[in-house]
Amino acid sequence: MNSSQQPRPARLAVGVVGAGRVGPALARALQQAGHRPVAVSGVSDASVRRAARMLPDVPLVPPAQVLERAELVLLTVPDDVLPSLVEGLAETGAIRPGQLVVHTSGRYGTAVLDPARRAGALPLALHPAMTFTGTEVDVQRLAGCSFGITAPEELRLAAEALVIEMGGEPEWIAEENRPLYHAALALGANHLVTLVAQSMELLAKAGVEHPDRMLGPLLGAALDNALRSGDGALTGPVARGDAGTVAAHVSELRRHAPGAVAGYLAMARTTADRALAHGLLKPELAEDLLGVLADTDADGGHQ
Repeated sequence: MNSSQQPRPARLAVGVVGAGRVGPALARALQQAGHRPVAVSGVSDASVRRAARMLPDVPLVPPAQVLERAELVLLTVPDDVLPSLVEGLAETGAIRPGQLVVHTSGRYGTAVLDPARRAGALPLALHPAMTFTGTEVDVQRLAGCSFGITAPEELRLAAEALVIEMGGEPEWIAEENRPLYHAALALGANHLVTLVAQSMELLAKAGVEHPDRMLGPLLGAALDNALRSGDGALTGPVARGDAGTVAAHVSELRRHAPGAVAGYLAMARTTADRALAHGLLKPELAEDLLGVLADTDADGGHQ
């Protein structure tokens, strides 16, 4: 459904509590859609600089004053801070009836906003499924970005409209599924960064001058294939059941990067299980392979 088919919310005064990487980018996106950022709060020097760069001429004020000036409030603070922040704002009377209060946490749905709801606010959970840099490029990346949305049914159209105005794609997540949804995103995005960084370090140790250039096409193709085909895209020595090669890998990692061994073994076991379940790994080859992966002292002697 495109934006012309969605109701457009009234032009709103937007406030941001927490000028981390996410809040200023969403406020800028809303500004481009015709809304008006009116206030932002930030504590650290980095937050203050980011707010000045991303939202020039928008006053930097304490959180209570952000809520006093805004009709739509973005609570863009770390997950662990969010519950106490909402409770504190509600207890001090900062939240007004009819005010849209939006958090961007992937972990939480709208239950965490219950203190604001009891104060008369309209609660929305809008989580952009994207990593943020804290720069202007984030606003551009919101185009086509999926947002995990949780909201009361009566606010469904308003939530969808806000996401579409920011260039995003709304994806509804049930309240009880928010932790699983967030775990799935972290499993993919966060661990991918770890794997890529580790792979680049190992290539550098192997004498590769430009690990990023070597990995770029390979990982780009692997990601594209995985998104298209899921487990059907599995390849490499684990999926083929090449136990000798895997044992050699473990031996080399123990010599040159012992800190990488546990991660390699864990991912290889998971890969083997999925390849076997999907008929990619032949059962007659799986036994030797799983034997290598079960042996925490595996070395080149398995070749």
